[in-house]
Amino acid sequence: MLLRPLLSCAARALRREGPASLASGPGPRGAQRWAWPRDKDRENDKEKKSVICVEGNIASGKTTCLEFFSNTADIEVFMEPVAKWRNVRGHNPLGLMYRDACRWGLTLQTYVQLTMLNQHTRPQTSPVRLMERSIHSARYIFVENLYRSGKMPEVDYVVLSEWFDWIVRNIDVSVDLIVYLRTTPETCYQRLKMRCREEEKVIPLEYLDAIHHLYEEWLIKGGLFPVTAPVLPLPSCRRKDPQACLAVQPPSHSLCIVNGGPGVRPLYRPAFLSLTLGRGPAGPQCRLFPAIDNSL
Repeated sequence: MLLRPLLSCAARALRREGPASLASGPGPRGAQRWAWPRDKDRENDKEKKSVICVEGNIASGKTTCLEFFSNTADIEVFMEPVAKWRNVRGHNPLGLMYRDACRWGLTLQTYVQLTMLNQHTRPQTSPVRLMERSIHSARYIFVENLYRSGKMPEVDYVVLSEWFDWIVRNIDVSVDLIVYLRTTPETCYQRLKMRCREEEKVIPLEYLDAIHHLYEEWLIKGGLFPVTAPVLPLPSCRRKDPQACLAVQPPSHSLCIVNGGPGVRPLYRPAFLSLTLGRGPAGPQCRLFPAIDNSL
């Protein structure tokens, strides 16, 4: 069975499962919360591949999770292009923004939007693409935070929003699944201090707290912006045990995103969404198997 009907069935089933299932709920102003491309938009795209975005706060464990899959067959991993944000022909817009967000917020976020658009639109060579964050969180989380905190003038916010809205209307930046690593701001702050990135030394706990609340509002409560795909919330990966979050099932090329793991007492019983990859006459196929159990 192809991805299209299974995505629809899995999303409906998981929305009935409760807090640990794929997040659901009405969007703002009564609009439908789910905004992935309509079925008819995919009908003639029988070789549609899967795009999964791993979202979460700064130092929430995204890179650790994605690195686990970096050498896995049939999966391509796109890390967040932080190196580009730190060096644009010798300039460091990321560092400038952290030192003076009012002056450099628009500069950085314009470039972030460009580089994330490049990630979304690069030709996909594997059945599954795993991305660290997305163009959607760049707009809905980080631009929104700059504006709400008073560090981005309204004119800058409107210009970035117009650019983003045009991109979404005219370019395919769709996502099939959002994996949300729910890590407390306090844990992120401790990890951030340990990894010692020069630009991040000035980030206060209050900034991480604001980012966390925006993620919760967007992906869990559903009251901020439309969500572009089903959402799978998970506790953050443990740095010493990435398999607590992620596991691969060879030789069938199954990708399992797991909540819990061997030797680790999980917050929930192991809960996973498995993307079983295969090839048929119509090209790559992807089957989704929800298996959520919240009982302890």
